[in-house]
Amino acid sequence: MGNQMTEMLKGTLEGIVLAILARRSAYGYEITAWLRDRGFSDIAEGTIYALLVRVEQRGFVDVEKVPSEKGPPRKVYSLNAKGRDQLAEFWRTWSVLAERIEQLHRNDDHHDEGA
Repeated sequence: MGNQMTEMLKGTLEGIVLAILARRSAYGYEITAWLRDRGFSDIAEGTIYALLVRVEQRGFVDVEKVPSEKGPPRKVYSLNAKGRDQLAEFWRTWSVLAERIEQLHRNDDHHDEGA
């Protein structure tokens, strides 16, 4: 991913992670692996863990410690009601923003044709 993609992703990563957790509970490495499998290869595990700490502090997720076969227990995150509200707000904002960006893009295309 290019630098521009990385910068854009920073602003949307919280919403993306909440959307993943809306599907099912997961721990940090699972979320990172899911993202990498879908082409978000530049996302560092540390980025996801820092984000998970933030959404936990903001009260968007419930956390359960689950025993691990290797090492300490894993923190499994699941989206709670406050997190679902935050995700709904993310999708509303995303829709408005995407629509406006697409409108700019279409207008830009038309401008190019007239040049």
